Amino acid sequence: MITGAEQLRTYECDGLTNFRVVPQAVLLPTSAAQVQQIVRLCARERIPFVARGSGTGLSGGALPHERGVVISLTRMSRILEVDIPNARVVVEPGVINAQVSDRVAPHGYFYAPDPSSQSVCTIGGNVAENAGGAHCLKYGFTVTHVLALEVVLPDGSLVHLGADAPDPVGYDLVGVFTGAEGTLGIATKITLRITKRPEAVETLLAAFATTDEAGQAVSEIIAAGILPAAIEMMDALAIEAAEAAVHAGYPRCGGLLLVELDGVSEEVAELMPEVERICRQCGAQQVRRARSESERALLWKGRKAAFAAMGRISPNYIVQDGVIPRTALPAVLREIERLGRAAGLRVANVFHAGDGNLHPLVLYDRKIPGEEERAERLAFDILRLCVAMGGSITGEHGVGREKMEAMNVMFAEPDLETMQLVRCAFDPDRLSNPDKIFPRPRLCAERTGPYEPHPLERAGLAEFF
Repeated sequence: MITGAEQLRTYECDGLTNFRVVPQAVLLPTSAAQVQQIVRLCARERIPFVARGSGTGLSGGALPHERGVVISLTRMSRILEVDIPNARVVVEPGVINAQVSDRVAPHGYFYAPDPSSQSVCTIGGNVAENAGGAHCLKYGFTVTHVLALEVVLPDGSLVHLGADAPDPVGYDLVGVFTGAEGTLGIATKITLRITKRPEAVETLLAAFATTDEAGQAVSEIIAAGILPAAIEMMDALAIEAAEAAVHAGYPRCGGLLLVELDGVSEEVAELMPEVERICRQCGAQQVRRARSESERALLWKGRKAAFAAMGRISPNYIVQDGVIPRTALPAVLREIERLGRAAGLRVANVFHAGDGNLHPLVLYDRKIPGEEERAERLAFDILRLCVAMGGSITGEHGVGREKMEAMNVMFAEPDLETMQLVRCAFDPDRLSNPDKIFPRPRLCAERTGPYEPHPLERAGLAEFF
């Protein structure tokens, strides 16, 4: 157990450093039984608790509670079973994402969800946030690859959700738990689906004068019936930062695409020339394919390093995470640029263009009075824009603490109340990662708004109530 003031500061925030809270203590269990013991004690004494992995989250989802404890799962880091015949792996929550692919690679398999932080983020955190990644365009998000969960509920009881075999009967409680951001309990064992490695993989870089042209190319590629494994876009500021950090060989341009195709060799060989043709037709100034696995890895290293690389060009930044329809990319990027100019701030854009998952990075200097507040307002305005265009306030980073107020932009009060019913079914005392996701804390017995009689009651059938 960690209780020292200086040591506790290590856990005062996750990857979003704008919010900081020092917990009362940090506990480091090594087994599900120990997690149960801790949670039972918390339930008995009404102590809030927050589960945490590597702390790479970007929405304040692992922000501690000032009166609570952090349950760090990093010591639960064993790969418990590798079942190649059934294409599944069983892991503890502290296993690092990339370790799963490393373990099954000799058998010709990989674990598809690949967030940019995959070399350090944990599977437990991926489950909590329903993490995505560049290759989720084709392969789906974390929830697609979770078969079963062992979960310690907020009262300390241990339950099993899902099944080792695909498509179990009954309610999809694995789907409910995945992406619930730790508000429904703590996963202590996770059964993952692994994927056969494709026969061929090719990566193409296309450089455009503007993000408008690059965005048009994305829409045209998908409209042609081609489903790439990944389509990523970076603008000039993101390219500048990534090149300074990694030297990936990106050309200087207004918009850069990385397009990756995978599958059987004949299919990739037939489709990649069509992708090249579409990019050139949309105005690409340069189109080239990675000529080796090392060159391909370097192209992706630049993209995956983009967030951290922003420190090269700005002392502070906010990573935003919204979703829009693909066809709205050019218009939304133009509006983000206009909003940035109006706020007097720069915005770098790097995102999963194939599924419209934007990651605008609002750059600012905390030392300049008022600039951080302007950056936060601009980030919120970008979320409003995403919703107005028919999108969402988050694609993979989660709501956490940062976007709670934005939930009111996307959902009406009845929607939020329905979500609360689910949370209260799992955690009536609201001890598990409290004060996250929802814009207004609600007691589980609380009814909001005036009483509305049921239609049958109005019809005179009150005896049924």
